Amino acid sequence: MAARTGHSGEPQPRPDRSIVMIGPMAVGKSVIGAELARKLGLEFVDTDQRIVAKHGAIPRIFAARGEHYFRQLEARTVADVLDRPEPKAVVLSLGGGAVLDTGTQQLLAKATVVFLRATVETVKERIVRNTGRPLLAADPVAAWSRLAAARGPVYARLADITIDVGKSSVPELVDQLIALLAAESRKENTAP
Repeated sequence: MAARTGHSGEPQPRPDRSIVMIGPMAVGKSVIGAELARKLGLEFVDTDQRIVAKHGAIPRIFAARGEHYFRQLEARTVADVLDRPEPKAVVLSLGGGAVLDTGTQQLLAKATVVFLRATVETVKERIVRNTGRPLLAADPVAAWSRLAAARGPVYARLADITIDVGKSSVPELVDQLIALLAAESRKENTAP
């Protein structure tokens, strides 16, 4: 991990590997990922935003073609970013269910994976007011809890770094992540 000077004048690590944000819906993967990318001087890529730009609104995709088709689009989008002939480090935010694809799981081995963990209390306001999430349409709190519990072991298994987003602000979380990424990089560089 090379160093660069951040906006505060302090040296900021610049990863040689992409950083991938995973976790349940509404935990802040996009907001935290975008700020992390800005501080590290990397490109930020959000798979949901890429899919929307290319294929239209996610609820429409679900309604017209189903979840399976959406997951295929998601897996292709992840592969387009992480499986380049000449890899370039980026900060990549994945949708909550993207990690269910086995090909995506294999590609994540090329990156440093950050699991943003939260309780339903932390995300409740966001999921209740946001009606654009097809999998949360009927009962957002119950659906989110069920999905987070089912996917939690997958997130935990894939993660190099796990951070709880519950009690910290975005700038605090990003600072914590930068410190953890630097520690992770030191670990990788000293491994036999």
